[in-house]
Amino acid sequence: MKKSFFFLFAFALFFSAQAQVLRFGVKAGANFADFSGSDAKDLSSEMKVGFHIGALIEFKLFENFSLQPEVMYSTKGAKFDNIGEIEIDDVDLNYITVPVLARFYLISDKLSLDVGPQFAFLIDDNLEETFESKSFDFAALAGLSYHFTDNVFAQLRYVAGLTDVSEDAEIKNQVFQVSLGYRF
Repeated sequence: MKKSFFFLFAFALFFSAQAQVLRFGVKAGANFADFSGSDAKDLSSEMKVGFHIGALIEFKLFENFSLQPEVMYSTKGAKFDNIGEIEIDDVDLNYITVPVLARFYLISDKLSLDVGPQFAFLIDDNLEETFESKSFDFAALAGLSYHFTDNVFAQLRYVAGLTDVSEDAEIKNQVFQVSLGYRF
């Protein structure tokens, strides 16, 4: 985890010298999470409502292009009737996520398309030892951001897990996110 924060800090220092505009911000919102994958089809699950909160740095490199790394606390998981022999109502997976986004402004500085990878580090779960979750999750994400003012923005995103969340099953995270944020 220390390596990730060091990498993010070094990344920020390098691009702050290069960037035309450097903006810091905070954001929070709702997660609508579920599982996908071949083993998820056999399970009776519903979306689980969670949240995310964190900070971001936007490096505006060109008029219509920015890089935006973020560090977030994010809750994911799903609601189940049961998982095989394990009786469980909710699967709670809590992560520190680090999305690194390429932001393409479509309408001046108002509307942008955000795409990129997300690195997630599991910090807590509520699963029994018989169903072991993995400590790292890699995902791809895509979304839209709309800037109401120079400071206030809203985002819609889809996060598609690319790695399994468990050693025991082919199950991946999938999350829809709705966020509100403020850039300084």
